[in-house]
Amino acid sequence: MAKLGHPVLFCHELEINAQGVITDYKLRQPDQKRKAVQALQSLNFEVIAAGDSYNDLTMLQSADHGVLYCPPDKMRAEYPNFPVAWNHSELQQEFMKLGIQ
Repeated sequence: MAKLGHPVLFCHELEINAQGVITDYKLRQPDQKRKAVQALQSLNFEVIAAGDSYNDLTMLQSADHGVLYCPPDKMRAEYPNFPVAWNHSELQQEFMKLGIQ
């Protein structure tokens, strides 16, 4: 974390037993990605979200703009309304289409 400048992290909590094995997890908040988008929107931010799997879907749907990043074929077929990026260059191109450099 020192190399990243000690950023603020909002993480889920892992339960670890005496042997150091992860035995469970506790979410900070259900559907936290969608709620984070909504919170930013409530502050009048325009939100662009990129996600790669079904657990990102409510975030993508709530954002002002959503991009699927290297999604599974099934997800891409089920949600053709989202643009798809297969690498960072393509993701950057999608952002540039929105006027983001």
